[in-house]
Amino acid sequence: MNRWIKSILILVFGLFCVASSQVFAGELVIKGSTTVLPIAQMAAETFMAENPDVKISLSGGGSGNGIKAIIDGTAQIGNASRFIKQKEVSLAVTKGVYPVPFRIALDAIVPVVNPKNSVTDLTTAQLKDIYLGKIKDWKDVGGTPGKIVVISRDSSSGTFGVWQELVMLEDRVVPSALTVPSNGGIVQAVANTPGAIGYVGLGYLNKEIKAIKVNGVTGTEETTLNGSFPISRGLFMFTQGWPEGETMDFINYIFSKKGQELVRKAGSIPVFGF
Repeated sequence: MNRWIKSILILVFGLFCVASSQVFAGELVIKGSTTVLPIAQMAAETFMAENPDVKISLSGGGSGNGIKAIIDGTAQIGNASRFIKQKEVSLAVTKGVYPVPFRIALDAIVPVVNPKNSVTDLTTAQLKDIYLGKIKDWKDVGGTPGKIVVISRDSSSGTFGVWQELVMLEDRVVPSALTVPSNGGIVQAVANTPGAIGYVGLGYLNKEIKAIKVNGVTGTEETTLNGSFPISRGLFMFTQGWPEGETMDFINYIFSKKGQELVRKAGSIPVFGF
């Protein structure tokens, strides 16, 4: 069964099983994906305002670190911009942990270049060849002559994992690529480097960088939902077993109308339209 169908079934099951629970005083620790971080930050601020007895601490570090945190018990929620890997499931089970996924949003991974770059559209094949190091000059893809500076994410990043699967088709990124630890790092590096190319989630697009079409399609909420944009994914929050107490309440809050409005405000795509 397709992994996305699995995650949807799990999510639907969860929504039927979730009952309102009392908020218990305590600290809720959330770690992981920098793509999910803006959603978690907005939700945490409003949740704590409504529930002053609950303290929420947040940190990034990548999807792999978020999933690791729930496996080793250093966080109640692990944010991930990809689905859990089989090797992570196996590690969790050996430690008596059974991660539960909640798909809280959808997202597109958008290639970005410096605003001075004249290129506006690349195919997935061209993107792959750029990241393989086969295409090294912008003139070879219709741009102004100049060296292409490849910028990528580190291997613990869920964004990197999806890029590796959907664009690279599991081939390795050229070793000379500049590796940065966050979406924000990609934005900064591309904005400051005229010949650079990188990739970020929808929520990180701004005027400092220029979004590139892929196969003639612009990465937007509409093209992600209708499947025409080729580099899209789900965004997840994982818990260590079925959540209880303030963890359950926070997950329920993310799925509420207010929580899904915050998803859109953060630049991602809600899973429910209400």
